Amino acid sequence: MKRHLLVALAIAATLVAAPASAQLAPYNAAGATMGHWHIASKDVEANKKLFVAMGGKLYMPGGQPLIAFPGLYISLILGDEKGEGGTVGSVVNHVGFYVDDVQKRTAEWKKAGVKVLPGNPLPNGGGNRLDQAFVETPDGVRMEIQEDKTQKVPIRNGHVHFFLPKDEIPKAVAWYAKVFGGQATTRNDAPVVDLPGVQLRFNAADKAQAPTRHRALDHFGFDVGDHPAFVKRLESQGIKLDQPVGKGATGNTITYITDPWGTRIEIVQRLPVGPAVQTQ
Repeated sequence: MKRHLLVALAIAATLVAAPASAQLAPYNAAGATMGHWHIASKDVEANKKLFVAMGGKLYMPGGQPLIAFPGLYISLILGDEKGEGGTVGSVVNHVGFYVDDVQKRTAEWKKAGVKVLPGNPLPNGGGNRLDQAFVETPDGVRMEIQEDKTQKVPIRNGHVHFFLPKDEIPKAVAWYAKVFGGQATTRNDAPVVDLPGVQLRFNAADKAQAPTRHRALDHFGFDVGDHPAFVKRLESQGIKLDQPVGKGATGNTITYITDPWGTRIEIVQRLPVGPAVQTQ
């Protein structure tokens, strides 16, 4: 009896510690995991079609479209707001996915009507990279597609790529590592911050880029397991909330902050999203 009780308590603790959906990575020690991108879309149906063709699953919590990939949700409606301007030119220059086979997956997407752009040119002039491609949403959200042949799923969330003035990059790396409990490291000799479900990457820009607010990719968000505790964590670090804690359109507990470089970030404690919607 005692053993069964211990097992039951262990299972309950796991459920409490896990995000509201198995789509997302487990929380880190700071209580955060990558949550979502929020696209203030001018054409919700076109975006839904694009992301479903790329392997996303459609959910409709509270009647709001939410596209799920391993490690990420994508929200397509932001009240009555419609974003002006794509990601290029903003602090978040682009975002990215990993797929198990770039050529195979992009061929499937093309058949489904997705416009796929080639990878970057090879340095020796031998054409374009075959392990990389790009896709842009109708609103101009640029997505880099990279290959990871070791992954067990066709597609998963990959990264958020910031473009900042060179002198600001070390500050941004330190800020994200501290605020969200990330691990500062390097990739291809460039600084990155690893967080559950996402890697934050940083490139040098010639000048300060535009804030994300009111652009097509208005913000991205982190899911947290204990919203009040995480808000206390933010306030203890001197970070001010952009608005009081409240409820979002689907009943989630939310607030927003803005990083020192103009990236809007939502802090979410998410309710269960319900069953996926059949789209085929």
